[in-house]
Amino acid sequence: MKSGLRQKLAGGSWFPANGLERSFVRHINKENSEALIWHEKSESNQVVLSVIIPTSDAYRHGLFPQLLDQISSQTLKNFELIIIKGDSRQGRAINIGVALAQGKYLLTLDDDTSLTDPLTFEKLVRVMETQPHIGIAGGNNVIPENVNRFVRRAMQELPRRSWKPVVKITDSDLAEHPCMIMRAENFKALGGENELIPRGLDPYLREQFRLLGMRVVLVPEVIYHHMPPDGLLKLLRQFHRNGRHAAYVNRYYPEWVIETPANHGYFEVRKPFIFRVLRFPFRLVRSLIEGKPILFLCEVAYASGFIYELFVGKRQG
Repeated sequence: MKSGLRQKLAGGSWFPANGLERSFVRHINKENSEALIWHEKSESNQVVLSVIIPTSDAYRHGLFPQLLDQISSQTLKNFELIIIKGDSRQGRAINIGVALAQGKYLLTLDDDTSLTDPLTFEKLVRVMETQPHIGIAGGNNVIPENVNRFVRRAMQELPRRSWKPVVKITDSDLAEHPCMIMRAENFKALGGENELIPRGLDPYLREQFRLLGMRVVLVPEVIYHHMPPDGLLKLLRQFHRNGRHAAYVNRYYPEWVIETPANHGYFEVRKPFIFRVLRFPFRLVRSLIEGKPILFLCEVAYASGFIYELFVGKRQG
């Protein structure tokens, strides 16, 4: 694939996702998708990797064009790029992309992911080629050097927003959609993304791969950046929205409420709802004791969204 993806996207054409068959999807959202699709096919006769990026506007405050430049610089060239724009359901958007994908492997990226290493694609594909028991392989989200003070502090305080990179292939729940690779055949066999839930897609998908007896891991030397919003109010709005989405899943799909640990290794997949409610005040107190004011405010915003959705929210299609 040639460089200059940004220019190709600006001069290319989008086509509608409506009517695209997704017969492999187990939990399908039957509402029509308003998404538009942009598909850049590999120049190679054999597509090894399908890169799938859901996006709201194909810009994301300038971060998405930057990502396109970084993709253009990847050393692995036999990949295709599928962009799905304008679908509010991330799971459905990814499934739409997979329905078009021709690659042996699927790589999901968020539209605000940053890839500073041109060997990223090559390293992830190599791991999948040599480790057949791995179902999902993710990268390590680290804090960029040139980030502003607030974002750095937020990534340090908030669980799962950054961590010390692993030094060997490590079983971990921290493999996430902003940068993770899967085999297309496995993804389809387990029923694809869950299109019914607005939150909890990563935990759901990781559990499905583990139920297939496959490992979910992080890969050493695969680094990416996925940052929170660059201001406190934006961050609190995000957590309020996340709280609403979490309450929606708890209310209508409690069987898909899965734990998200902040560390690698084994964890209990499910906790009773009453346990999760009772532990919340202890988490608030601990955030204050540990001197993490951003985490404290985000927990409060999350709780406000959760409570609002429980009492005011309505079931979506």
